[in-house]
Amino acid sequence: MSTDDTTTTDDSTSNCGASTTDTDDSTSSCGGSTTDTDDSASSCGGASGSSDSSGCGASSDTDSNEQTVSATVDDFDADPGSLVAVGLGPGRPEGMTDRATAALADAEHIVGYTTYVDLLPDEITDDAEEIYDTPMCGEVSRTEEAVDRALAGNHVAIIGSGDPNVYALAGLALEITESKGATPSMLDFEVVPGVPAAQSCGARLGAPLVNDSVSISLSDHLTPMPEIESRLHAVASEEFTISIYNPWSRKRRENFQKACEILLAHRDADTPVGIVHGAGREDEEVEITTLGELESYGETDLIDMTTTVVIGNAETYVFDDRMVTPRGYETKYDY
Repeated sequence: MSTDDTTTTDDSTSNCGASTTDTDDSTSSCGGSTTDTDDSASSCGGASGSSDSSGCGASSDTDSNEQTVSATVDDFDADPGSLVAVGLGPGRPEGMTDRATAALADAEHIVGYTTYVDLLPDEITDDAEEIYDTPMCGEVSRTEEAVDRALAGNHVAIIGSGDPNVYALAGLALEITESKGATPSMLDFEVVPGVPAAQSCGARLGAPLVNDSVSISLSDHLTPMPEIESRLHAVASEEFTISIYNPWSRKRRENFQKACEILLAHRDADTPVGIVHGAGREDEEVEITTLGELESYGETDLIDMTTTVVIGNAETYVFDDRMVTPRGYETKYDY
């Protein structure tokens, strides 16, 4: 097993389990041809992260949003294996579901963001035949890697924190599968859900999500900030509890500040706000504050890419250091 972005192979054996008769600059050792194979290319046909990568994890000479799918289903000779998208939950191994643990134990190859691979328990990583990881913003390359490995006949798990359908890669895996001329049925594709960040953070804060709620990411990696701002205006004007993902990074200060400004335009400054940093991880921190004070936390260690911020609605209140959003039972019952 290797935890490097690429693994070592000889001229006749693919790291993905498919035999290759001739490995050269135009052929992937996964059995699929590649359009450009160099020292940064994966042995499975997907571009890998390398020491030459940019700060975003993409190749320094190619933006990750401009990557194109290389190998197609016709380039693979082996019978397809399987692909499962697994949600790890909030962070620690005990936060994983039994179904997720079983799916990872059955996988031959595990593909994921380096930070999430590091969250896996040793018994999972030790038993895997191969592990392929890329740094941040390598979403397209590692997802294509997972699909290629499955098309080459391997049983593959692609992992993410939280749930695969919440700001994660389940949808991208299906899009790339389709672009290669393959089908989900061909790969026995399955999604194993996990506990999303909003739910795990809500549990640490008390009961802020009991009524209508919505989640928004401040990451403008894929969604332009003007569109994010428009969404914020729309949901802040309604009676939703709002969970904000990816609130802050070195490149995203203005996004957080703008979000605070928009929220204050629609909600009272004393609206309860919960901040959960690193939910379920060793550095977990929880704080309850108000919307008027939220922006001041932007320059602290409490808010970063591992933080989820929960904004209460007009009915949310704080009781014994817990956020409570009434469901509406008090309007129908006496208690």
